[in-house]
Amino acid sequence: MDKKTVDYLKDIVGENYVITELEQKFSYFYDETNYTGRPKANTDSIVVKPMHTIEISRIMKYANENNKIIVVRGGGTGLCGAAIPTKESIIISMERMNKVMEIDDKNMMAVLESGVTLARLLEELEKYNGICFPVHPGDESAHIGGMVATNAGGARAVRHGIIRNQIKGLEVVLPGGEVLNLGGKLLKDNSGYNIMNLIIGSEGTLAIITKVILRLYPEEHYSGTIAASFDNINDASSAVIEILKSGVSPLAVEYQDKHLYIKTAEYLGLHWPLDKGNADVIIILSEKSEEALYGDCEVIDSICDKYNANKAVFASTKQEQADLLTIRSASYDVLKDNIAHSFDMAVPPGDMPEFLGELCQLVDSYNTTTNIIAHIADGNVHNDIVMINGKVPEYAEELKEKMYRLCFKYGGTITGEHGIGKLRVKDLKLHKSSVEIELMKRIKKVFDPEGILNPGTVVEV
Repeated sequence: MDKKTVDYLKDIVGENYVITELEQKFSYFYDETNYTGRPKANTDSIVVKPMHTIEISRIMKYANENNKIIVVRGGGTGLCGAAIPTKESIIISMERMNKVMEIDDKNMMAVLESGVTLARLLEELEKYNGICFPVHPGDESAHIGGMVATNAGGARAVRHGIIRNQIKGLEVVLPGGEVLNLGGKLLKDNSGYNIMNLIIGSEGTLAIITKVILRLYPEEHYSGTIAASFDNINDASSAVIEILKSGVSPLAVEYQDKHLYIKTAEYLGLHWPLDKGNADVIIILSEKSEEALYGDCEVIDSICDKYNANKAVFASTKQEQADLLTIRSASYDVLKDNIAHSFDMAVPPGDMPEFLGELCQLVDSYNTTTNIIAHIADGNVHNDIVMINGKVPEYAEELKEKMYRLCFKYGGTITGEHGIGKLRVKDLKLHKSSVEIELMKRIKKVFDPEGILNPGTVVEV
């Protein structure tokens, strides 16, 4: 990066908050995208750490006038390469914009700077009685702003929905430096086009999110987790569909292949309590009364019996519940070094048994395997194409397209929560019509006419 730009940025945020040395800035170049598929970062990029919206406004105005690329970085937990600077860029790290500005328990809203982590929000809410944020739309080190930019989903979207459903207001900075305040502490707002919803999920390509107004919920004091084992994925997914139809509303329903639960538990030094079967499900419950919680358990137990569950265990203590969820959440760490390509497809939940059955048949036809992890109650499937002898197999691209075509057969999408990023820009053309992609390009051009915000992400313009 040229000296004039570096000096200008230092003048805005202070010399200590502009990083130019490779060893210090390298950790800002990549996210959690598996290394075999991720694009290469441009190491001439620099990192700047603003603390106030006005600083971001000045940086954006300068970049827009001088044709400097901007890439915004949150917690670095993304899985599709959106935050990787593939061209020489000013990387704006939001880590210093981390204030919990207000917990409004009267209106059940939190006002947060975008660099607040999910862990920080949950810690702050422990100081308040009767309110919580139960959604958990990602890794706890993820930034709230990053979750909004990627429209994060997570395990607990079954009851409360994805992050889009929780966002009531945003403060954003446009490429020209203009600051917009969108929405507010409102449950209803029908005034004009919904610009806020365009920015949610736009992956840093339309504006920089600096402040978030987030919806909170009444706290439910009774929780429990059921882990159930089935012989096959069809029985497991069919049982989940019937549980949802029964009127039970779990916080989350998580599926993994049995071997993943066992391997991840060993990796963490924990114990997986189910020894039989091949397809295991975790069902997380939360209710206002102990009676309601145990009523849910009775319904679930009956349905699991109907679909030939081998064994079901109930975790009632917070530690037991946390251990089960930790085993589920850490599976990517066990897998990532052997992934040639990872997927994030989603289909209508009712079609999960058929889709998963055909997916396994497709993989078998290539004489290979796939690891399946799913937010099974909302139709979101994470699977992979595995490396063969440490290399990407020759059939990887062909198999990838066939998996997508199978997904489309069931009215699905190529990404349910991770986003397009830089990895799936070409894949998007398989899913969206040329008319829809052209509209996306025009929207990008309206917000960012000079094309400085995260080029090569979501759509090519």
